[in-house]
Amino acid sequence: MNIKVCGITEMKQLQQLDGLDIDFAGLIFYKDSPRYIGDMLKKSEVKNADFDLKKSGVFVDPEMIEVLDAIDEYGLEVVQLHGNESPEMCEDLSDEVEVIKAFHIKDNNVDIDELVADYDNACDYYLFDKATDYSIGGTGQQFDWSILLKAKIEKPFFLSGGIGVEDAARLKAFKHPDFFGVDINSKFELTPGMKDMAKLLQFKLALK
Repeated sequence: MNIKVCGITEMKQLQQLDGLDIDFAGLIFYKDSPRYIGDMLKKSEVKNADFDLKKSGVFVDPEMIEVLDAIDEYGLEVVQLHGNESPEMCEDLSDEVEVIKAFHIKDNNVDIDELVADYDNACDYYLFDKATDYSIGGTGQQFDWSILLKAKIEKPFFLSGGIGVEDAARLKAFKHPDFFGVDINSKFELTPGMKDMAKLLQFKLALK
């Protein structure tokens, strides 16, 4: 099971995640996020870092040029789109990097296959998170994962939203042929943007 840790704001923590063999590290480029990287990380230092993990930029309804600039300046290998980005934008970006398209689950009546249909040929991964009326981007809350079991999906996907160490057993028991990994953030923080590495290691070991 792949692990993506989102909301990193320090170079030292990127290095620590790489040392823990975490698969993806998310850098948030959404300015209203408490984990917005701003000038927290040196672009050249991130770009030139020799990591095994994939550096992933997280955006909400960005302009195309904003994403392309970030890919170039930070050496991003993955882009995660958390807003209302079009399939065309996803497809254009997929020529440059891997693309994760996030979908927000409002209720248990949503038809997952219908929700993702337009993006079938436009991205590399899906990410499913819980929708709320007040949050843009990640919510820190869980949705009912069982609704995904009824869907074909047919693309690797991440589960996201309020996942903590206590969910390791449920994640191991969750079976879908396209379940690729988990996206974790707030449940592993000491403060916004500062991850608890001991807790991350505990989670990684619990998933084995």
